[in-house]
Amino acid sequence: MNWSDVAVVIVAAGRGVRAGGDGPKQYRPLAGMPVLTRTLNAFAAAIPGATLVCVIHPGDVDLYESAIASAPALRADSPLLQPVFGGATRQASVRAGLAALDATLTKIALIHDAARPLVSARLMRAAVEAARAYGAAIPALAPVDALKSIDERDRILRDIDRNGVRAVQTPQAFSYDLIRNAHDRAAAQGFGDASDDAAVAVWAGHAVHTFEGEETNVKLTHPQDFAAAQAQLMQSLGDVRTGLGYDVHAFGPGDHVWLGGLRIPHDASLVGHSDADVLLHALTDAILGAIADGDIGSHFPPSDQRWRGAASDIFLKHAVELVAQRGGLIAHLDATIICEAPKIGPHRDAIRARIADITGLDLGRVAIKATTSEQLGFTGRREGVAVQAIATVRLPMGEM
Repeated sequence: MNWSDVAVVIVAAGRGVRAGGDGPKQYRPLAGMPVLTRTLNAFAAAIPGATLVCVIHPGDVDLYESAIASAPALRADSPLLQPVFGGATRQASVRAGLAALDATLTKIALIHDAARPLVSARLMRAAVEAARAYGAAIPALAPVDALKSIDERDRILRDIDRNGVRAVQTPQAFSYDLIRNAHDRAAAQGFGDASDDAAVAVWAGHAVHTFEGEETNVKLTHPQDFAAAQAQLMQSLGDVRTGLGYDVHAFGPGDHVWLGGLRIPHDASLVGHSDADVLLHALTDAILGAIADGDIGSHFPPSDQRWRGAASDIFLKHAVELVAQRGGLIAHLDATIICEAPKIGPHRDAIRARIADITGLDLGRVAIKATTSEQLGFTGRREGVAVQAIATVRLPMGEM
């Protein structure tokens, strides 16, 4: 299907203080990937060719750039516009995002909270269809619990009829001209306290239809929501695989070695076509093995001069992206470094932290061990370093 007349405004300018953490919730990791990255990736994969624009806080530019760099469904030719800065309210932020779109090309506009990263392809496509059919439509769920109206002291006043109430979600979907004009009129006439974009449309005199939402399309609002969302992701990824990686590099002249993305002083260097980071090479092969996608040499041939002296974090990041492209995630990485020297113990925690940074994993999902070969073999003779690695990967069921 052609989605080129569809645009998605992703609202990511809030601070998300109720979610806790050290920064805005839309940039916090969720199962190894920033929330905003998951949201962008979902739309880019489900409705390819649709224009995407994020509305961000002016102070989040670096966080945003990092997030989009790790979105595997986004490519150089993806129609992702430059981000726009949000306003003092969500309503002002959405208006800024709508204004950034090409009015001559955009027929349908979806408006979505960045903090709803588990939105499904079915729901996105249903939103587009509903907007084409009705001009204005939003996903909604009928409440299953009894509803009560309360006073300022939390005392029950009366029952609320569930039949006439819906809990609404995003993406909210509209004819672009309809919602753009409604927001412009609201701004011009001083109406600025709308709860969502549907309220803006209703204020402007338009009928807004509802279509079936999804229980899994949760908005990350409180700390416990992150734990629930991660569990939901894990449950959906029931195909658990492991891959084995092994690499060895010999010592040569030099004064340092690269291990796990760190430059470690030593009286020799490891010899290789790239930076000879034997640990990152073994981890890369382990991940590629788990998804049955060749080995490091098939992706980065040593005959290709582009990779001469290259930093090996490039290889590991590529393997991580391949997993993400298949809708999966890396659950755990484990490696054993075999050498007499250099001593790994003083650098172990820094190596783990660097690998976690490269892969986007929590530190608790990266294990690094070290051993000697009791002075036996080439490692025992201090001729080089060997590494064994295992990667545990979770993929959607049915993924080949």
